[in-house]
Amino acid sequence: MFVPAISGTGIFTPEEIITNDELVATFNAYVEKFNVANADAIKAGELRAKHPSSSEFIVNASGIEQRYVMNKSGVLDPDVMHPHLRERGNDEPGIMAEMAVEACTKALDQAQRDASEVDLVICAASNHERPYPAIAVEIQQLLGAGGFAFDMNVACSSATFGIQAAADMVRTGSAKRALVVSPEICSGHLEWRDRDCHFIFGDVCTAVLIERAEDAKGDHFIIRSSRCATQFSNNIRNNNGYLRRTRAYGMEDRRDMLFVQEGRKVFKEVLPLVSQHIAEHMTDEGVSANQLKRLWLHQANKSMNDFIGRKVMGRTPEPHEQPNILQDYANTSSAGSIIAFSKYSDDFLVGDVGLICSFGAGYSVGSVLVERA
Repeated sequence: MFVPAISGTGIFTPEEIITNDELVATFNAYVEKFNVANADAIKAGELRAKHPSSSEFIVNASGIEQRYVMNKSGVLDPDVMHPHLRERGNDEPGIMAEMAVEACTKALDQAQRDASEVDLVICAASNHERPYPAIAVEIQQLLGAGGFAFDMNVACSSATFGIQAAADMVRTGSAKRALVVSPEICSGHLEWRDRDCHFIFGDVCTAVLIERAEDAKGDHFIIRSSRCATQFSNNIRNNNGYLRRTRAYGMEDRRDMLFVQEGRKVFKEVLPLVSQHIAEHMTDEGVSANQLKRLWLHQANKSMNDFIGRKVMGRTPEPHEQPNILQDYANTSSAGSIIAFSKYSDDFLVGDVGLICSFGAGYSVGSVLVERA
């Protein structure tokens, strides 16, 4: 059995940023237009009037101040309010694969590796631009990697589930060097016209290189253990997916095809699930709260992370013990905890221990306990 290690990480960040003020201006323009156009139906009680949003509401509800997106012009058009993404020809690289190549290249450079040395690529993301051929196989081809590749989807936990799958394969010898890449175009499945969620998501791509610890050329983190769990729930859902054209109502009812969640239920049910999962993982590995230098949590909501941090640490964590990046990136689904790990791990000394954790729809939760080697 081999010891798997994370030897490189990489982040692709889109060039375009939408601030809360920009987003609110567009949303409120849409709301005003909607209420005027439907004034009679609203007065008759057939429709509910929509209410404006505000930057203060967004920050208080989530801690988010801005988000990176692949296209802002469509999102900020009150008559459109979704990204404009050019349709690619079959002989062109897909947009997710294109994002992935940059993130993977950065991870390989950090690990001082060439793509030809990789024999496993896992594209672990909450949404895939097509069901087949696998995005991972396209990434493998564009990089010039060998071996095999496959896609996986466990919503916001996809990256940690992917890390466990890759680490297990490296541990047993079925793969020598693996890339787990998470291209997340969350702006495409977000209903930007819904006040309860119009601010939540952003776009990004992360990559993690996992190889045998004995082969690592530079600084690396040993994966001491990983743990995954799932529990079915309808409270976070994206109906229809690529079956949307089979539905009787056709393509017009977009709301049912996009991200939907019961936020209060999610808070109530997910927080104890995740806190208990992390606590049991640490206990089984003999790691106490005072031995844990850092928590790199899923970046969905600041209040959720603060609650989990207090439960795990038994106190309010210091900012450096539980870094947040969602104020800049918003919720980037499975990529969030990896962004936090990539940006806030350079100060670790040999023997320092930290835990990466992501959680979300399913419900799903994945945790990865790492130690600086």
